[in-house]
Amino acid sequence: MRGIIIPSLLYVFLIFGIWTPLLYILIYHNHVNNFEKKTQEPASIWSLERNLPRQVIHDSEQIPGPYVRYERPDEDETKEEKSFLKMSKDFNYSSSEFIDGFLKYGLNPILSKILGSEREVPDTRNKKCFQNHYPTNLPTASVVICFHNEEFNALLRTMFSVINLTPHHFLEEIILVDDMSNFDDLKEKLDYHLEIFRGKVKLIRNKKREGLIRSRMIGASRAAGDVLVFLDSHCEVNKVWLEPLLQAVAKDPKMVVCPLIDVIDSITLEYQPSPVVRGAFNWYLQFKWDRVFSYEMDGPEGPTTPIRSPAMAGGIFAINRHYFNEIGQYDKGMNLWGAENLELSLRIWMCGGQLFILPCSRVGHVSKRRPQNQPELTKAVMHNSLRLVHVWLDEYKEQFFLRRPGLKSVAYGNISERAELRKRLGCRPFQWYLDNVFPELET
Repeated sequence: MRGIIIPSLLYVFLIFGIWTPLLYILIYHNHVNNFEKKTQEPASIWSLERNLPRQVIHDSEQIPGPYVRYERPDEDETKEEKSFLKMSKDFNYSSSEFIDGFLKYGLNPILSKILGSEREVPDTRNKKCFQNHYPTNLPTASVVICFHNEEFNALLRTMFSVINLTPHHFLEEIILVDDMSNFDDLKEKLDYHLEIFRGKVKLIRNKKREGLIRSRMIGASRAAGDVLVFLDSHCEVNKVWLEPLLQAVAKDPKMVVCPLIDVIDSITLEYQPSPVVRGAFNWYLQFKWDRVFSYEMDGPEGPTTPIRSPAMAGGIFAINRHYFNEIGQYDKGMNLWGAENLELSLRIWMCGGQLFILPCSRVGHVSKRRPQNQPELTKAVMHNSLRLVHVWLDEYKEQFFLRRPGLKSVAYGNISERAELRKRLGCRPFQWYLDNVFPELET
């Protein structure tokens, strides 16, 4: 009897282990398809505020979903684009190759390989953006892209899109920082593909795992351009993406600017436009996207108006290189990834800078699905959040601890250097930030 029970139990566990991720992926795919069917009717930019829920997103690099489709140039789609979209809809999402790759990379590796290193994406800018003209003497940009075990073709598309859609005289260099990847295709194979960009692309390989925060600082320390542009390693920039960012930074070196981030679906890899939103957060220090009211775009610039944003998502932004150094780069006491976007956002506003989202700059970003059980990342986010709380929130840190009382006695390292930085920069109190930048953050 015992000889029958044990094999039976093993069989049950095996079946459960195979079907659980499969069911999750199928349910998500059906949800995306059903949602897209509901949003096929075009809508004006002015109707976005009633379609956009106040969505709390726990992953700071997540971006808003495709709530509406507006000004999607369907009539201009190439045959290749249409055939790819059809292929993604007919794709076999039950194959083990897809499931294994999706769990490994957080995106569809099969369709990513089919797409390859280059593709055209729809121009999702508002038509009024087409009327903008930019000077030829803008500052140069160093584009910093950090990666760790990224899917090979997604990384290449990020880099090729920058090369193909950036005027040569504005692009000083692309700096790739490999944060101790251990996938084979990110070694010699990547070196081989970069040969054709010798002189334009610098590849830095960390000798130990540093995490995103310190890897970006390593990349920035090697940059020669006037403006640092940070990109995630699973992006695709759109047409005329860089010029609006460079022009804004050229006008005011203390202005930090972000593009409007479009959605690249992690399963279908379809490029979808996002509504006009601004970055925000709650007292848990969870980043979220917040609505932009129509009256904020009632001026002469209309829907091309730069959006004043309380916070940035952190994955994609541009900043004057000297200003980045002047305000203290990142907190090198933070680990891996998480909360650095909010810490930098508060520092910009409270220490004399400004933070804006520019609707005429569009960059697509893959919304990866991260595994829930990542204790190392969870610990890093907690550690980083506590450093932010104790340096920047003043008496309002009690609002955070009311919601996370268990963290009140948790160690967060030495913050004396960051406290001294705040004093040296003459930064305003957090009360000023609440009164002047983010009064909607109610206590």
